Amino acid sequence: MKILVYSGVAITVIAIAVAAVLSSGQSESDKNQVRVVFFANVNHAVPIVGLENGEFAKELGNTTIKTRIVDSGPEVIEALFTESADLGYLGPAPFVIGYVKSKTADIKILAGAASGGASFVIQKDAAISIAADLDGKKIAAPFIGNTQDVSLRHYLAEHNLKSKERGGTVTIYNIATPEIYTIFAKGDIDAAWVPEPTATMLVEQLGGKRLFQEEDTWPDKKFSSVLLVGRTEFLEKHPDLVAKWIDANENTVNWIKENPDKTESIFIDFYKKHTGKKLNENIIHSAFSHIQITSEPIQNSISIFAERAYDLGYLGHSGYNLDHIYYGVDNRTMGGAS
Repeated sequence: MKILVYSGVAITVIAIAVAAVLSSGQSESDKNQVRVVFFANVNHAVPIVGLENGEFAKELGNTTIKTRIVDSGPEVIEALFTESADLGYLGPAPFVIGYVKSKTADIKILAGAASGGASFVIQKDAAISIAADLDGKKIAAPFIGNTQDVSLRHYLAEHNLKSKERGGTVTIYNIATPEIYTIFAKGDIDAAWVPEPTATMLVEQLGGKRLFQEEDTWPDKKFSSVLLVGRTEFLEKHPDLVAKWIDANENTVNWIKENPDKTESIFIDFYKKHTGKKLNENIIHSAFSHIQITSEPIQNSISIFAERAYDLGYLGHSGYNLDHIYYGVDNRTMGGAS
């Protein structure tokens, strides 16, 4: 068995991006365009659906929207810090890591986009029923610094388990979600902590067992899994455009809640257009049932993610400050309620 392990890559990417932005002389994005970056997964339904059904275009008028699709939160941070993107959608863990490492409040949270949407899936024949059974097992999660990576490592620490690179007994593979699907199918790992629709695909297509959904481990079964964020410089120079994007984000959240069937069809069409692969309608329907679309950033969960990232050493060892992570707190900021 040969598995490529990218441990440390995501944190390194964030550090390089931070260093790049501190010395960058790139020009500011033209005021008549906005560049946005996001993932091609169910958790990112808001940017996908809002762009595909024209909600963002309608709200922004003659402003040109340029999009870029990536595979991980650290890539979103890199795009923002190197000024190749103005707005982005990502999980709270990579946002917090990037914010703390920048030390200059170069990025801020505008609103939420999703809660939940991640599960811990085990092989059907794995002898795993409680946390203690993970001793000696092989588990996969997206790149280091991604939200699922932080959640997995925190879960292990809560149950007195550690990864092998930290002197423990659990082998963790930090790789892209499509690769997680592949090695799960081969039986090279015992379990995976992954977002939708990969979690449902592991269950429905590969016979995996959903041991638990991540929201089951959170107070009120709610936690921020996708945030809308932006570069501070862009936000300050183009507040009217940013306000329109926040409004479109909120409108799209409401549209998705009111049109679940159309939302699923739009996602399936988008995914085929982006990857060339047609997703099963039942899998996408099930995947959407495991996520809550919301514009609420669920602030307490962001604070908790920061604490967990710090405990894991992802934020250094000299403390951290999140005092200014939210954009326009006194006026437009948080988006609507869930």
